[in-house]
Amino acid sequence: NSFISNLRAQQWYNGDQPRYLNGFINDKSNRLIGWSTMRQLRIKTSLCSDQRLISTCKNDYSLFNEEKYSFQPGWINKTTEEYSSSILKAFKYSTSNELDTYMYIGKHGIYSGNGYVYEFRGRLFDIKSNLSLLHKLGWIDERTRAIFIQLTLYNPNVQLFTSVTFLIEFLSTGLISPTARFEPINFYVFTSIIQLVCIIIYMGFIIYFMIIEIGLLYQLKYFSKFWSLIELGIIICSWGSVGVYIWGFKEFNRISSLFQKTNGYVYINLQFAVYINDLLTFLLGFCCFFGLIKFIYLCRFNQRLLLFSQTLKYAGKQLISFSFMFSIVFISFLCLFYLLFVSNISSCSSLLETSQMLFEMTLMKFDTSQLIEANAFLGPFCFTLFIFLIVFICLSMFLSIINGSFRRARENKFEDHEIFSFMLKKFLYWTGLKKLSRSEIQEERDSQMRSQYFDSIENFPDKIDQLLEAINKVYIDQKSELLRLKKAGV
Repeated sequence: NSFISNLRAQQWYNGDQPRYLNGFINDKSNRLIGWSTMRQLRIKTSLCSDQRLISTCKNDYSLFNEEKYSFQPGWINKTTEEYSSSILKAFKYSTSNELDTYMYIGKHGIYSGNGYVYEFRGRLFDIKSNLSLLHKLGWIDERTRAIFIQLTLYNPNVQLFTSVTFLIEFLSTGLISPTARFEPINFYVFTSIIQLVCIIIYMGFIIYFMIIEIGLLYQLKYFSKFWSLIELGIIICSWGSVGVYIWGFKEFNRISSLFQKTNGYVYINLQFAVYINDLLTFLLGFCCFFGLIKFIYLCRFNQRLLLFSQTLKYAGKQLISFSFMFSIVFISFLCLFYLLFVSNISSCSSLLETSQMLFEMTLMKFDTSQLIEANAFLGPFCFTLFIFLIVFICLSMFLSIINGSFRRARENKFEDHEIFSFMLKKFLYWTGLKKLSRSEIQEERDSQMRSQYFDSIENFPDKIDQLLEAINKVYIDQKSELLRLKKAGV
């Protein structure tokens, strides 16, 4: 009842009626686009593998055991009673194309966009009556595996769309797992001309880098170079972001045109727009990641950054072999903790959560009381064994590899940081941020005088070479002139 009542704008705190708020929800700031929907996914009953205790089983949901038949109210094939169209539609199977819904990844499974849908349309009294009738008809029963409640909101104050999805998962073990997801979407990416100009400049640089990389593709071992892969990552993610943005812009035009035709009184599902927005966010995130990695290469003249990159370069092969060894040891402990404590500790309920717990133990941020409560002997024993092998041995090996590579990189002298210091010094002098001291001014004058100083003894061999070249040139010119006169008969 609380959810249904908040779908409409109710009275103000002083009892006044909400004027000019038709279509708004009870917060009086967000407008409901169309109506909210409630979709159910069901499973088929199947025979149990062991029928000694029970003949039919109701397994967890999967795309293969989904119920796809339409029924009459009460999940029966025939009925003599008459019901409203909304009740009849709630027991009719609809496909994802008819509902404009898409596949959804939940906490305990992957769910299709099909199902049985009830629409929260009409007056609040009628909606509450229909829900009571659905409850009497057993719309949610033991074969129900997922309930989706979806609605789309629009805040005109900030021009922000929000896709709201409530998911309730029913597992075969009896667990009911509720989750909620709120996805705000702003279709107006360019809010100022400065952003548009920056994007154009950025894509101009991307085109320039792409032309350079195309010319380098013909070189041998191009793909074996680390920085070449970083360049390709930046180019691919940048152009992918442009393509996804155009894709999302077309979806926004479709939604806006539908909104204008119906004035917002039709159900609009933003699930596909949310997926496009997530994909665009992923690509932009990878663009920032590759760009910052590339920034390290551009700032390689800095001594510390150069030392960092050289340390990773020297430690690369050793870290790969260490990662292989560490993965074997870590996976062995992962299997050990999962199999021993899966039924006693919630942090070991799945392999992913168990690995997260082991990483917390590696960082010494784990409460060992859970292990002691689970098993007074195996808990402390496994914890001690993990700390000894992973923290004391493996991490010590890792630090020794980094330390040896760092020492090797520090012993090698690089001139790039001297070039960087010289460039920075000249830039500061040129901008006037730093002034020359008296000793530096005198040193610069001395260097200019030394460059203008002329020593005749040191330049004597060069002058002799110049004299011989001039004599040789005069001799060759005279000889060629005599040959010309001789041929002419003079």
